[in-house]
Amino acid sequence: MPEGGDPDLLAKLAGLETRDEARRVHTSVVRVVSDLRDQPTSTADAYLRLHLLSHRLAEPNTINLDGIRSRLPVVAWTSAGPCAVENFEETRFRLRAHYGHPATLTGVDKFPPMVNYVVPEGVRIASGARVRLGAHLAPGTIVMHAGFVNYNAGSIGRATIEGRLSQGVVVGEGSHVGGGASTMGRVVGVSNARVCLGKRCILGSNSGLGIPLGDDCVVEAGVFVTANTRVSLLPGGGVVPDSHGSFINPKLVPASRLAGASNVLFRRNSLTGSIEALGRGNSTIILSSGEGA
Repeated sequence: MPEGGDPDLLAKLAGLETRDEARRVHTSVVRVVSDLRDQPTSTADAYLRLHLLSHRLAEPNTINLDGIRSRLPVVAWTSAGPCAVENFEETRFRLRAHYGHPATLTGVDKFPPMVNYVVPEGVRIASGARVRLGAHLAPGTIVMHAGFVNYNAGSIGRATIEGRLSQGVVVGEGSHVGGGASTMGRVVGVSNARVCLGKRCILGSNSGLGIPLGDDCVVEAGVFVTANTRVSLLPGGGVVPDSHGSFINPKLVPASRLAGASNVLFRRNSLTGSIEALGRGNSTIILSSGEGA
């Protein structure tokens, strides 16, 4: 593209400039040149980065979004378009007079619903208001009615999302986030560490995750695993007796030692209430470096 921009494209965009008297806003073309390694420098720069993510031109956690919330104003997002929050009731009256019916207010927030501006090809989104602009949804992804995807979060492969993906959380190919499941954006106590799910993982209904997982992991329904959760390590298939027929107390470690591990099942012992981790398919759990409990 020429340094000054594509003249044909700029001409087409300039033709879309308009003044909306009902909303009391002016639509204009803004050119932005941005170094994505630096923080956003303006409102237009912030919106550009959100569009890059939702258009799949950048994956989550690959561009600098530090301070982005301070660059975005709070906006009343309506079926007629964005409106100023100040004196919105007057705007609501003008919109009704202009269109002959009430305008629908979908939210008062800094981030608009993604589907108002971007509908990625090959995805299903049951409730558009629950996916923010800046979400990254790979082809084949399904976001169910109660699912929520924040900006700078989403899927990098076909996935089903019925729970909540916090800012920065990425889900891999074939993974499923169950209804009511929740994810923490960052790993508590670990600088710059992000929560993520690898391929073919399952977060059970009403479970929670605060550590990154590798591939083929399962968090049982109702189990919440954070970095400081004490986890009992069991051999594949569960606790087995030693050569004398006695059961050995399993090793107890913080869940942060399991960060990034693959083929792990996290479950709650229904008798003791403790959280247990065992290798799936007789696989061996490999711990990350760190001190055990």
